[in-house]
Amino acid sequence: MSSVPQFPQPETDRNSTPVRKQRKALRRAGLVAAGVAIAILVTGRAAAAPEPLHTTAPGCMTSSGAQPNGKQWPAEPALTIDPGYPYAATLQTNCGAIAVDLDAARAPRTVNSFVFLSGEQYFDHTRCHRLTTEGIFVLQCGDPTGTGSGGPGYRFDDENLAGATYPAGTVAMANAGPNTNGSQFFLVYSDSRLPANYTPFGRVSAGMDVLQNIAAGGTKDGSGDGAPSTDVVFESVTAQHN
Repeated sequence: MSSVPQFPQPETDRNSTPVRKQRKALRRAGLVAAGVAIAILVTGRAAAAPEPLHTTAPGCMTSSGAQPNGKQWPAEPALTIDPGYPYAATLQTNCGAIAVDLDAARAPRTVNSFVFLSGEQYFDHTRCHRLTTEGIFVLQCGDPTGTGSGGPGYRFDDENLAGATYPAGTVAMANAGPNTNGSQFFLVYSDSRLPANYTPFGRVSAGMDVLQNIAAGGTKDGSGDGAPSTDVVFESVTAQHN
């Protein structure tokens, strides 16, 4: 990956995005050493007191193994939410729960789609397929295929971009260009330098520790942009107005 921030590109194959593979020897050695230290810690805990298996990030449980339903729709759902009401979502991951306040007033179509997909259990058992640890600091999720190329079968326009910023806790849509929103979204775990191209539609209200714990595990290959080393799965995603 280039040292220049790369931006979330969900509804297209991420393999087309150049990713820097070279890493300094010292940094690589440090990552390997850190991975060994974590493995020793987890192994030690398991030997001391039997408990459910953990993955790389402490506290992450083995997922249920259930598969996403993979539903598809030919068009964006009709607007059924009331933008005048506050909405919230709970992302129950195998690493803990993340609560999100949804901004229906500023991003009604985005929140409407998110509420619709949540009600269809579309996000349940999906994996967060991308973690960036350089420049933009996001965990990207919402693709039932787990490849970065999946979506619900429809797309819709951007919203709430005027003056948009992406501080830690922001929840925003990932896209493949203007007005290509689908189901993929990202959670910002540290202040990000993204340009105002990605619809912000919520903020983490609880569970930042869960998100940052996942991010601390890094990527599987030690790069700045790749699959999380921890297998992060949404066991369920629910959304409703408060």
